[in-house]
Amino acid sequence: MSINNEETRKRIRLNFPGLADQQLLTELEEKAKIEKVQSAEIIIDYGDKIKFLPLVLEGSLKVSRLNENDHEVFLYYLTPGDTCAASFSCCLVQKRSEIMAVAEEDSTLLLIPLEAADEWMGKYADWRNFIFSMYDYRLFSLIDTVDRLAFSKLDEQLVDYLEKTAFALNSKTLETTHQKIALDLNASREAISRLLKKLEKNGKVKLERNKIHLTM
Repeated sequence: MSINNEETRKRIRLNFPGLADQQLLTELEEKAKIEKVQSAEIIIDYGDKIKFLPLVLEGSLKVSRLNENDHEVFLYYLTPGDTCAASFSCCLVQKRSEIMAVAEEDSTLLLIPLEAADEWMGKYADWRNFIFSMYDYRLFSLIDTVDRLAFSKLDEQLVDYLEKTAFALNSKTLETTHQKIALDLNASREAISRLLKKLEKNGKVKLERNKIHLTM
């Protein structure tokens, strides 16, 4: 779907205010396309040859990678105004994708062809600053993730995960399962269930079948 209506243009300006160069915006309208994806749809998979850079206009994506034991580990969420810097870096060094990006909910993406994304790095300061700011933000986010996995107790990791998921979805009610959380945190389902019940006892969550209501 092409960018052919004023509502979409307004959404781009709202979510990406740093991309203010009019010539850049004109090229973006000419070369990018709008893609609507459904919840749980895989946008980028492990080993993919990446052909586009996804910018999130609406919704959220969950980014994960495989650890040394081939267990999937949750890294971070992409929300409106974000892009996946990891996918761009893979392309710059001609590597296949080492991450998986999945729609956490129905989402709208702005897909930038990699040839254009690469060309704009030397052509537009606004685009270059945007990409570098994403790298900087994600670097510190990944450092935080590594610290959390290495030094935090599982109960602290669980609370952090629930809060980040609620923020990404803009909702205090999470439609998920104990098994899904366990996979994201590389933990056992039994351990997650036990900790969730402890959080419920402490008044921080309310549990229902396939739903978690955050009250903290």
